Amino acid sequence: MFAKIRAVTSYLPPTIEDNAPLVDKRFIKKIGVTSRHVVTSETAGDLALSAAEKLFDTYDLDRHATDFILLCTQHPDYQMPHTSAYLQDALGLSKHVGTLDVGLGCSGYVYGLAVAKGLIEAGLAKNILFVTSSVYTKYINVKDKSTRPLFGDGATATWIEAVDEEFPSLNAFVFGTDGSRYDKLIIPVGGSKNPPRETPEVFAEDDNHNYRSNYEVFMDGMAITYFTLREVPKLVDDVLTAANLTRADLDYCIFHQANKFMMTYLRDKANLNDVPFHNEISTTGNIVSGSVALGIEQVTQTVGAANLKRVMLAGFGVGLSWAGCIADLSGLLQTKEASHGEK
Repeated sequence: MFAKIRAVTSYLPPTIEDNAPLVDKRFIKKIGVTSRHVVTSETAGDLALSAAEKLFDTYDLDRHATDFILLCTQHPDYQMPHTSAYLQDALGLSKHVGTLDVGLGCSGYVYGLAVAKGLIEAGLAKNILFVTSSVYTKYINVKDKSTRPLFGDGATATWIEAVDEEFPSLNAFVFGTDGSRYDKLIIPVGGSKNPPRETPEVFAEDDNHNYRSNYEVFMDGMAITYFTLREVPKLVDDVLTAANLTRADLDYCIFHQANKFMMTYLRDKANLNDVPFHNEISTTGNIVSGSVALGIEQVTQTVGAANLKRVMLAGFGVGLSWAGCIADLSGLLQTKEASHGEK
């Protein structure tokens, strides 16, 4: 039995924040983000629940067949308990369902797929609900014009099930971490290193007039760019080697959506200009661990899933960490609406 992605959907909060009042047109053109969906009072758990409910509303899936929930988020509803436990109850699922939070960011979707694969192919689960949820804008100052325009909020839900097939649908996983650069994308206060009750909130303005506190996201954009262009082309080579494929064998590349400029440059540096390559962030921004899943949804809606047998997925960012794999997406289910239309 092998793990196979069968359905993917996304949920974006209804409030939209326009980038035009924040930054000039040149910056918007460079990053490729004109607007983003942002939370108001919603939590990561709220978005995760909405994404999961949308998955079951959109596809002919039995929610009660779920035997494990994975939730990837860096901003759980509470420090304890884990937010995936809340999802089990909110979705009305059996108490026999296992739940696990994965505390990763931009590389989290690929890492989560690997965890799901391990559970299924070890015979520990058959149907996994894998949810990502990002509420980064809760932790980004509205006056931080270098970071705020890049990030949006959103959640995704992916159904992964055990299938009896000859070859694996998820393979050639490659992982990497450079913890020496952990502080290049960080919220300094909030964990056990700097507990909130013991750490005063301090606001500061940098040389570019970006304003933030030590309770909010700090991102060294230049360092993250260099990291991406240094590590991800190697990741592409390593995944291809692990899969025994060439670039010409790839049907599509769906990578974490950092910003349009970086993705365009990365595509060239990784020698992927002849491979169909997802680069669309204009109305969502970077939704962190959900960006790859959102990309899968967008690509399959545009080109269909039938010919997406060898798709390279890759995520990279906070940690600093990275991960890639090859996914066969040709077995994605049709939506209920499409299935009824055929009848």
